Amino acid sequence: MSGEELAIEARGLTRRFGSLVAVNGIELHIPRGRIYGFLGPNGSGKSTTIRMLCGLIKPSGGTIRVLGLDIPQQSELLRRRVGYMTQRFSLWEDLSARENLNFMASIYTLEPRHATQRIEAAVREYRLQEFLDRPAGTLSGGQKQRLALAAATLHEPQLLLLDEPTSAVDPQSRRDFWESLFALTAAGTTILVSTHYMDEAERCHGLAILDQGNVVASGAPAQLMHDLPLEVVEIEAADTSAVRVALRGLASLRSLAQLGLRLHALLAPRATRAATSVGAGVAPPATDGVEQVRALLAKAGVSATVRRAAASLEDVFVGATLPPERDPH
Repeated sequence: MSGEELAIEARGLTRRFGSLVAVNGIELHIPRGRIYGFLGPNGSGKSTTIRMLCGLIKPSGGTIRVLGLDIPQQSELLRRRVGYMTQRFSLWEDLSARENLNFMASIYTLEPRHATQRIEAAVREYRLQEFLDRPAGTLSGGQKQRLALAAATLHEPQLLLLDEPTSAVDPQSRRDFWESLFALTAAGTTILVSTHYMDEAERCHGLAILDQGNVVASGAPAQLMHDLPLEVVEIEAADTSAVRVALRGLASLRSLAQLGLRLHALLAPRATRAATSVGAGVAPPATDGVEQVRALLAKAGVSATVRRAAASLEDVFVGATLPPERDPH
């Protein structure tokens, strides 16, 4: 990331709520003009981190610099340059879409002529014409999302913070929403988005996977999948229950997930597999994970097709967050 101008830089960022450590000393280096994602389960620290970055809550430790400003000391200056869209629709449901936009333009202190121009542009960009005079509370999930994004970007923010913005919309609306995000980054806006959808995380230029307040993996999604230190094996069988039983004693197995008649297995890295024990009565581990699984299934008399598979982002997430001692069955 050398030579790139950073929109966000955080060092040792920590937030405690009493004895609970919600965010634990994380490091962030996010370049300008990119979409950067936070991927993690509920309670992993995504929302808390976003709120610290925009100055809504103070960190318990560490330093934050956003758009060249020290946070929280310069939070008021930052708020004029940031758009923030929450998971829950936060505009006024009794006001029409037009009235909400007019009100937000006044909050952003836009000069009247400029406000009119920005609202007209937002109406075109986010296709708001069809419901411009309807109360916001009567809109569908996708329509509310488009209105909220229009409101959050009226003042042309340099940084847009999105906290799980697509949790209540249909797949087509989510797809359209992401096309709008890429249009914003093409115009120079930096976007930080938290999500628990793997397909959305894969669209980001960069990604941090959070678990229990820690960044457990970070990088470009494609690179994270390429560098996964686990072997991915796919098993196709008519009797998936028999496959599960046959693999039960395999200590190198880290995760086993079912997809129809296929099972997706994550095996420990080759470097550590030789040291694992597979339990009494099971053959010692083979050098190759595919051959190892084939041998175990053949010994158990289970008919299956076994092949190596490319890692998915879900595999990366599981590999980064699953404790080694967890039982995959």
